[in-house]
Amino acid sequence: MSLNKKEVCQIEESAAEDLEAKRLKDLHELAQEKKIRRVGVLTSGGDAPGMNGLIRSVTRASTYYGLEVMGIRRGYHGLWKGDMSLLTARDVSDTLQRGGTFLMTARSETFTTEEGLKRAAAMADVFNLDAIFCLGGDGTWRGAQTLTDAGVCTMALPATIDNDIAASDYCIGYDTAMNTAIECVDKLRDTASSHERCSVVEVMGRHNGYLAMTVGIATGAEIILIPEHPADFMDDVVSKILSARNRGKRHYIVIDAEGVGDAAEIARHIEETTGIESRASTLGYVQRGGNPSLRDRYLASMMGVYAVEALLSGRKNRAIILRGGEICDIDIHEANASKKSISESIYKKAEILAF
Repeated sequence: MSLNKKEVCQIEESAAEDLEAKRLKDLHELAQEKKIRRVGVLTSGGDAPGMNGLIRSVTRASTYYGLEVMGIRRGYHGLWKGDMSLLTARDVSDTLQRGGTFLMTARSETFTTEEGLKRAAAMADVFNLDAIFCLGGDGTWRGAQTLTDAGVCTMALPATIDNDIAASDYCIGYDTAMNTAIECVDKLRDTASSHERCSVVEVMGRHNGYLAMTVGIATGAEIILIPEHPADFMDDVVSKILSARNRGKRHYIVIDAEGVGDAAEIARHIEETTGIESRASTLGYVQRGGNPSLRDRYLASMMGVYAVEALLSGRKNRAIILRGGEICDIDIHEANASKKSISESIYKKAEILAF
């Protein structure tokens, strides 16, 4: 007897549900077999919108699979001090939409020492942590690698507004930070237009210009200054502003990554050289704050669950990344060995658009 289309769909759906149920059962059994009982989660380095979403997804996925979760306060600094407490699924309610990190973050000079690392590894034993989920940027990932080398299982997840983790196409917090910066630059452009003024806007990016480049292109900036592409002040700044003025423009936007130089100094040099009134605006920590965007909330949710399931599947000391639109994982050492740069092609396109 042949089946109609509806019956075929029902059979396929039932088979898919059976496979998913088996997969979940296998993960539960793996957790027991590998003696994974308790995990820790920390946020380190600069805060980024979406970190709370990562904490939430790691906590809820771990709890779902029967694991205990210890929330480690103030990153690696809190780890070596043993500053942590139990997190439940309810503890992370109403956190997805909040900026910052409720676990707090801090930079720790002690952790970077041999003694500090030993104390951190010892605390992982004291609190019976079978793995630690480390959420943050490149510095956090290097910290995760040192813990791995010290015998502590780690899982690194990307969360930084600089988007400077080379192994991952995207880092949690980048989209929100870009939208915050764009809104600020748009408002500054309005007043620059009213006063026939040059506005130099400094955005974050000490060693990496991804944020500056993307914001500059998206706001139609005349000039984008990034650490990866050293600029000649007369040729790449003054000449372009004067050329734009001669074409009839009456306002100018310069996006300056903080690693290039002080925005106030750049604005002063522009005014002295061109005679065009110039003002500096440093966006600073406003870029780190605010409610995370849809993209950051969604990816944080998916990455956290993926990280827990990867651990339960036996893949330890991994970096969770986004590559080619798909979430995947690679060895933490391989991830940290990668190098990220802005291509000349993107820089050239930015110059064409600013003409």
